[in-house]
Amino acid sequence: MAACAQQAGAVKETILTFYNDVTVTIDQPAQFSKHKATMIILYALPNGNTTAQTKGKLLKEGDDWHYNIQHISAQTTFLRQVLSDKNVVVCYLENSYKSWPLWKQKHPQFQQEITHIVDTLYQYFPFKKKQILLNGHSGGGSFIFGYLAGVKQIPSFIQRISFLDSNYGYDSTYTDKLSDWLKQNKKAHLSVFAYNDSVALYNGKPIVSAKGGTWYKSHQMLNDLSRSFTFNEAKADSFTIYKSVDDKIAFFLKPNYNQGIYHTQQVELNGFIHSILTGTKQENEGYSYYGKRCYEAFIPKE
Repeated sequence: MAACAQQAGAVKETILTFYNDVTVTIDQPAQFSKHKATMIILYALPNGNTTAQTKGKLLKEGDDWHYNIQHISAQTTFLRQVLSDKNVVVCYLENSYKSWPLWKQKHPQFQQEITHIVDTLYQYFPFKKKQILLNGHSGGGSFIFGYLAGVKQIPSFIQRISFLDSNYGYDSTYTDKLSDWLKQNKKAHLSVFAYNDSVALYNGKPIVSAKGGTWYKSHQMLNDLSRSFTFNEAKADSFTIYKSVDDKIAFFLKPNYNQGIYHTQQVELNGFIHSILTGTKQENEGYSYYGKRCYEAFIPKE
């Protein structure tokens, strides 16, 4: 592992490298309080995106459109205001292939290597009051499943797992680990976001197979977890929401009546914020999921 650090404004950035092809950019408050609990969010990048694009910025003429579809930097600034009693840290997980599924193919020992990355980032902050939140969009979910496959049981310091339209790799072999973690860890929370990609078309052609997208996988995950947890169903605007009665699991499933593609909007429209705050006292505080972007004032110019 190699590291370098730089500080800009109210944020300090440190860049770590693993295995010569993984770059982790740690974004933390410059004024880091040892007296606050530290929330370490590991955000696995979607396929085809760089860290700079994932952070986002105000678009200028000629800029790549990828800078305007996630805005994790601005959404993080919003979170830091709402969660002022915590040190909110985001670790952007990028690899040289711009694809976690492809990276895993290139790394036969990916289970051990991903576990090492997560453990290293947890130990990087030498404080007792800290937690890891596993999060990712699109192909970033592959990193999360790689971690789940690499541990015998999900450790207690993992307190939140969120799939932002990213659970393509789910199968029923993960059910017991997730169920045990949710039952044994009082602070554990699982959130899943998906839209009906099974009917989505691009240039008149399906973008995924009937069983290959997050819509099918999310329903499979919901059915598997329903054997151990009781869920309530609710309608909210254009969503169907399933929450466990203990409020530790939430599925946000969006129908697709016009065969459109809503993959990135689930992040852009306050999705990252909601993945961190759903199931907490701050849920829907100053924002609404899939509503107007609440973080516009925080989008950096560069």
